[in-house]
Amino acid sequence: MIQSKKYFQDLEEFLNSSLQSHQILHIFQNYKLIGDKFASGLCSALAKCTNLSKLRLDLCVNQIDDSAPDLGYALAKCNNLSNLTLDLSYNQIHAIAAQGLGSALKNCTNLSYLMLNLRGNYIGASGASGLCSALANCTNIQNLALNLCGNQIGAVGASGLGSALATCTNLSNLKLDLNDNEIGSEGISSLGTALLNCSNIQNLTLYLLGNKIGAINVSGLGFALSNCCNILNLTLDLCGNFIDVIDLSGLGFALAKCTNLSNFTLDLSRNQIGEKCISDLGSALSNCSNLSNLTLNLSCNQIGDKAASDLGPALSKCTKLYNLTLNLSENQIGDKGSQDLGSALAKCTKLSKLTLTLSFNEINESEEFKNIPQLLINQGNLQLRLFQKIFGQENFNPYFFKSQKQQQNKKNFIIYLDIFYRLYSTILMIFMQQNFQIEDIDLIKQKIKI
Repeated sequence: MIQSKKYFQDLEEFLNSSLQSHQILHIFQNYKLIGDKFASGLCSALAKCTNLSKLRLDLCVNQIDDSAPDLGYALAKCNNLSNLTLDLSYNQIHAIAAQGLGSALKNCTNLSYLMLNLRGNYIGASGASGLCSALANCTNIQNLALNLCGNQIGAVGASGLGSALATCTNLSNLKLDLNDNEIGSEGISSLGTALLNCSNIQNLTLYLLGNKIGAINVSGLGFALSNCCNILNLTLDLCGNFIDVIDLSGLGFALAKCTNLSNFTLDLSRNQIGEKCISDLGSALSNCSNLSNLTLNLSCNQIGDKAASDLGPALSKCTKLYNLTLNLSENQIGDKGSQDLGSALAKCTKLSKLTLTLSFNEINESEEFKNIPQLLINQGNLQLRLFQKIFGQENFNPYFFKSQKQQQNKKNFIIYLDIFYRLYSTILMIFMQQNFQIEDIDLIKQKIKI
C-alpha cells in the first residue's frame, strides 16, 4: 500500500511510519540543531525507503558533520531515486565528511534532478573535489543546482567541479552558486572548459561573486559559452571580481551563437570597468536578436558619458526587447551621457517595462537632462515611478505619472527612474507640463517644495 503522508516535520513520526511504502517524501528538520546522533537515526530509516523516487530533505542550520557520509550511503540504497533535493546549508560539514557524501552519492546513478545546498560549511578544496566526483557517475542528470557558497573551495575545488561537469552531457538546467570561494582565474577556466561539453544546456545560472577572477578569463568563459547554443535563459553574476580593463569579445562571440537567448541577466557591478568594456558589451548585446528580457547591473564602476552614450545604441538594436532593467548608479555619467542614453532608449519601440537607475552620478539640472523625460514620453504610453534616494538609503514611495495617451495604446509602458531627490522638482514640472495624470500630487508638491 502506498503511504499517503508525504510531509514530515516530526522526525519520530517519520521513523515510525511504513518506510517501504514511501515513494514521494519531504522531511523538514531545519533549525532543529540536531547532531550526528539524530541524523544517524534518520539515515538508517531512509535506507529502508527502497521505493523512493522523489525525496526532499531540509536539514539546514543544524550540527551535522560526521553523519553526512551515512546519509549518502542511505540514499544509495534507494535504487529508484530520480529526484533529490538535499539542503545541508550552515552545518559543520568538513572535507572528509563531504568526500564521504560524494563517494556514497556515486551510487545514485538514476538521478535526473539534483539540488544540493552546502552553503556555509567548511568543505574546502578537497571536500569539493570529492563531493563533485559523484557527479561523474550521475550521467543521467538533466537538472543540477549546486550551492557551495562560502566554502573556500579555491581553484582546486573549482577544477574538480569542472572535471565532473564535463561528463554531465545531458544537462539542460544548471545552477551553480560559487560566491565567495576565491576560485580565481584558474577556477573559472576549468568551469569554462566543462561548459564546452554541455551543449544541451537551456537554462544556465552562474553566481561567481567575490572570486578574484580578474579580466582575462571572463572572456574565456564567454568563448566556452559559445558552445551552449541552445541557451534560452542565462544569468552571470560577476560582481566584485577585480575586473578592470576587460575584453568582452569572447562574451560577444558567445551571444552571437546563442540565437535562442531570450532572458539575460549580467551583473558586473563593483568592478573597475570603463569605456572599453562597455563598447565590447554593446557589441555583444547587439547580437542578441531574440532577447526579450534584459537585466544589466553596471553600478559602482568607472562609466562616464562616452560609455553611456555607446551603450544606448547597442540596446536599441535589440528589436524584440520587452523588459529592461539597467542599473548605472554610482558611476561618472553626466547630462550628455544620460541624454544620449535616453535618446537611444526612446528607439526601443517594443519596450513594455523599463527600470532605469541613475542615482549617484554627475547629473545636473541642465537642459540636456530635461530632455530625457520628453524622449521617453514620446514612447506614447507610460507610467513613471520615482524612487527617493537620500544619503545612500532608499525610501520607496511610489508616485505614478500616467499618460493621457494610455487609452489609445493597449500596451502598458512602465518606467522606474531612480534619481537624486534634488531632481524631483525638475522631473515633476516636466510631466505636469505634458498633462500627465499625477496621483497624490499635493503630497508630492509638499515633499519637494514646489
